[in-house]
Amino acid sequence: MSSRFLIVLPLAAALLSGCQLSGEKPAGADEEYFTWVDEQGQVRQTVIPRTEPSAGQESPPSETPVQPSEDTHDEYNLKNYPDGNALAERGFIRPGDPEPYFTWRDALGNVRVSYYRPDTRTAVEKGEIEPPIELTEASIYQASTAPADADLPADADPLAAAVLGLDDSVAPYFERWADLCCEELDRSDPVEWEPGREFGVDVTDASPTHDFITGTSHYQLVSLPADKDFVVRLRSYDQKGLFVPSLAFLDAKFRPLRLVTDMVTEFTPESWSRHGYLKFHVPVFPSRGERWMLIYTTPKAAAGQTVIETRYGPRAIPHQRTGELGLKHIHQ
Repeated sequence: MSSRFLIVLPLAAALLSGCQLSGEKPAGADEEYFTWVDEQGQVRQTVIPRTEPSAGQESPPSETPVQPSEDTHDEYNLKNYPDGNALAERGFIRPGDPEPYFTWRDALGNVRVSYYRPDTRTAVEKGEIEPPIELTEASIYQASTAPADADLPADADPLAAAVLGLDDSVAPYFERWADLCCEELDRSDPVEWEPGREFGVDVTDASPTHDFITGTSHYQLVSLPADKDFVVRLRSYDQKGLFVPSLAFLDAKFRPLRLVTDMVTEFTPESWSRHGYLKFHVPVFPSRGERWMLIYTTPKAAAGQTVIETRYGPRAIPHQRTGELGLKHIHQ
């Protein structure tokens, strides 16, 4: 088996010492060149060829050298220097290059060569780390922070007061919702928080009901851990229909602090091991006094449906007023 050796000769230091010589210019002193680093990290220098003027013509003066076009230069072009991201997606293998390989010795002492294709997947795609959490898009309502004595100029648009929540004739949505909830809720059978795993919360026909500002709904109360702020993952499972939740976060005295409703998410189809589900990621703020999570729905959400694509065509999953949910504390 033949072997090939690559001999790299060091550049002569004289290339860099020409500027220190006095008297007559050394050969090549007027030449211009590129300095670049090859794939092995070696510093290279390539002389830029000059274009000689035709007979009887003077070379036009130029303060800076004219760089050749990247599309026409024999060496410096996109073929030799492609986009770094595109090259990384191909495992840093250029078109036409052989695949990388490694050599090894088998049990009989024979040297073997094995080719491989670099794995260009990210750590998230390989499952080595969890993907970053994306909070679910939703409508958020909480107590107004506008000062009570805030007034608009006399010539302001009449609609501006309502938009800014300064119209005394129409109370903000959060205040109107809180007027009908939640100190009188049934607290006899709350769900205790179970750390470290997903736990179930069932909203059934036997669950208590309440007349919210959006309409009557079954509900369930869940106690929150007195922990630092975190994200709760909530799954609503397909049980011949989907329960689309709205959430209210209450303090220790069951006073509303924040509403999360109209949540937008995608449906995950069923598999051999679990039902299909809607998944929501919602932040929880114990540091702001949130001690209870109230899970309910709205008549509008219960009257809707989720349409998914299957191999047999579109399928509509009806929404319903009850359902099975799974909650889990997500560490960030």
